[in-house]
Order: sequence, then structure tokens, then C-alpha cells
Amino acid sequence: MSIDNAFSLHGQVALVTGATSGIGQRMAGALAKAGARIVVVGRNAERLQKTVDHIVAEGGEAAPVRADLDFKHIIDDLYRHAEAPFGAPTILINAAGINLRESWSDVTLESWDQTMHLNLGVPFFLARACVPGMIEKGYGRIINIASLQSYRAFADSMPYGASKGGIVQLTRAMAEAWSKEGICANAIAPGFFPTELTAAVFNDPEKAAHNARMTAFGRNGELADLDGISVFLSAPASAYITGQTIPVDGGFTAK
Repeated sequence: MSIDNAFSLHGQVALVTGATSGIGQRMAGALAKAGARIVVVGRNAERLQKTVDHIVAEGGEAAPVRADLDFKHIIDDLYRHAEAPFGAPTILINAAGINLRESWSDVTLESWDQTMHLNLGVPFFLARACVPGMIEKGYGRIINIASLQSYRAFADSMPYGASKGGIVQLTRAMAEAWSKEGICANAIAPGFFPTELTAAVFNDPEKAAHNARMTAFGRNGELADLDGISVFLSAPASAYITGQTIPVDGGFTAK
């Protein structure tokens, strides 16, 4: 296999949740530039179309699927809509997520269930829906989004941390179940990147500076830092890597 082919996504179809902003949007764009056709999933129709338009303007192919993942019984319908534009997805990026930043004393059954459903339930059930098509096509890549909180505890994030700890183990379990079918399941654990989910941190210059000092590089993440790992874990180059969670945190967890 040539190096060019090892990192090419031509002929692949990527389904990306949380694709209207932040990490999901950036990963969708990176995979499109590597040749994949992208199905972008999100709740807001206007923002979905903007993401599609941006990918197309950069020379890629993309189609929108509007879906509110809060609803627990839409996964089968979502998958049917997702395979309509380009065929069965061979790459799944589970980037949708939520962090309500509640004190432990304010967590309710409803907010706990919502966090677990979006951050842990959707990645499993959507992956399960994609697996038969991946097996039929002979190619599969699943990328989950973990977190610094998969390993460390932060204030006012108990449900979120629990869900992201679960993602690490879910990724291992996916690998154990499906790698024999040629499907690689891995996770990326980002450090602090400027997204809507981390706005509360980046809007506080003192917190942002503290987090930058905690890294080995002395800076917080930039969304462009995710391009390489996104393409690598989606491409043939990563064919013997599965069940792993790879921190992209500037060395935050190394210190």
C-alpha cells in the first residue's frame, strides 16, 4: 500500500454527529478533504446547511441529515436517512455530546439520563446500526470522542465525567466485538479546544491561561490540531489500531 493510499478516504462515506460546530464540524471537514463523502447530522437546519456549503466550497461532497438526538427512538430512522445520499457509511464519528455543568447537588434523574443517553447511548446504538453496512462493504472505522474527564475529575461535571469514562470502555468493547469483522473502533480524547461546549472556560481568561500552562506545549488546542488524527483513524493507515483512546491534549495528561 502506497503512503497516498494509506491516508486516502476516497470511496468512503463518513457519518458525523455534532457536525454543526466545534470538534464534529472540524473533523467532518478534514475527512472531506481526504476524499470521504460526508453525511452531517445536527438539530439546526440552517447550521447544517452552512456546514454542507462549507465542505462543498472546499471541493468536498456532503449532505445534511437533521435529527435531534435527544429523542431516544430515532436511531433507526436516522440511519436510514444517513445512508440515502451516498450509501452505507463506512466511517462513523460520534462527536455529538453535552455537558450541563451542574453541581452534584443539582443533578436530576432527567439531566443524568440526558447526559448518559447523548454521550454514551447514542454512540453505541448508532454504531450498532452502522456495523452491518460496514461489514458488507468490508471497511469500518468508528471514532468516539472521549475527554480529559475520561481520566481526571473536574468540578460540576460528575455525569459528564462518568459518561466520558464510559466511552473509553465502550470503545474497547466495540473493538472486541467488531474488529474481527474488519472494523476498527477508537476514541480521541481532546484537551481544551475552543468550542461551544468549552465556552465557559475560554470566556474566562484566567481559566484558559491555567489550562494552557497545564499542557506540555504551553497552549490550548486549536481545532486544526485534530485534522491529522481524524484522517489517520479513519484511513487504511490505522488498520491494526483498535480499542484505543488517544489523547490529543498537548501533553495535559502526560504532566
